[in-house]
Amino acid sequence: MSNHRTIAHFDLDAFFVSVECIHNPALKGLPLIVGGTRQRGVVAACSYEARKYGVHSAMPMATALRLCPQATVVKGAREEYSKYSRRVTEIIADQAPRFEKASIDEFYLDLSGMEKYFNPMQWTMQLRSQIMEKTGLPISFGLATSKLVAKIATNLAKPNGYLRVEPGREKEFLAPLKVNAIPGVGKQTHQLLLSLGIQTIGDISHRKAEDMEFLMGKQGAELWYKSQGIHHEEVIQFSETKSLSTETTFDTDSDQLDFIISELTRMTEALAYDLRGDNKTAGCIAIKIRYADFETQTRQMAIPYTCYEDDLIPAMKALLSKAYQKNKPVRLLGVRLSELTSGYLQTSLFEQTPKKTALYQAVDSLKKKFGIDSITRARNLQSGH
Repeated sequence: MSNHRTIAHFDLDAFFVSVECIHNPALKGLPLIVGGTRQRGVVAACSYEARKYGVHSAMPMATALRLCPQATVVKGAREEYSKYSRRVTEIIADQAPRFEKASIDEFYLDLSGMEKYFNPMQWTMQLRSQIMEKTGLPISFGLATSKLVAKIATNLAKPNGYLRVEPGREKEFLAPLKVNAIPGVGKQTHQLLLSLGIQTIGDISHRKAEDMEFLMGKQGAELWYKSQGIHHEEVIQFSETKSLSTETTFDTDSDQLDFIISELTRMTEALAYDLRGDNKTAGCIAIKIRYADFETQTRQMAIPYTCYEDDLIPAMKALLSKAYQKNKPVRLLGVRLSELTSGYLQTSLFEQTPKKTALYQAVDSLKKKFGIDSITRARNLQSGH
């Protein structure tokens, strides 16, 4: 048996754009921008045709339309993206021995040791074909000995392709690539590396690890290891059951609906704050009500992936209206968020303007400074349900 790992990285190509094109085939081949409004807003995603003009996600819509005035802008349907993401997750979960859902449109599969039973490249190609047939979505993959190299391979294989990096060829594969091909090398780090005369990944690998550490501290050493194709990060098994939850048992049972709503709202806000702190979104919300006679009701629902209480609180209230038995004293309340996946940024790009994201960031920094209960909603959203 080989002693190297076998990791596949799958990435749905221009995912939001692809979903829009399934719903409206007339959009195919057009420079298409998803997200926000034409005047304000931010680009949540764009087609490869729009990217040729320099448009990219997280760019202000006004800038994108200056670069590509002929672009078609669609607001985007988050519910649909969540639905398609779940469908792809189900297909992968059905086949893969172990996989991680890294974001709404990105997956890592650990096929290590499976060479005894099947050819990993053929198996991965078949899985890709299956995803494309069942969903109509284009998807690319990279196959390598680590998450890092597999992800870089996927980025090179796009759009709608695949690439294998043979064991032992990692360093050779990485060497000619620009240094910002390494995930996590942002603008500032890239500029710093260029100022040090480092343009390609090979330029890092030819230096000594200690020199890189001297120049850039811990990050420099990490980059050196990555330049050698050395990366040990594990594939973290995806689980629907991974969740964030909180519950409270009251000293005195209560049948006051206003109080129950305000308690559930407070709990939902606290969990949403934790989600954002972990750079996670949730695709499912559940509530739990235990009455004085110990009868317990739980209700849950799938929701578009989010980390904002504006989305979570109405869903919580909808569940409460189904589960709550009027005038019956309640002794315990709980809220649980599950189907957690990374991608707070992806969610924040869908707000009509960046104002909401900025507001949440401001509120979260105050909560961090003064405590989570320092800011709460006016009478916890004040409304009934």
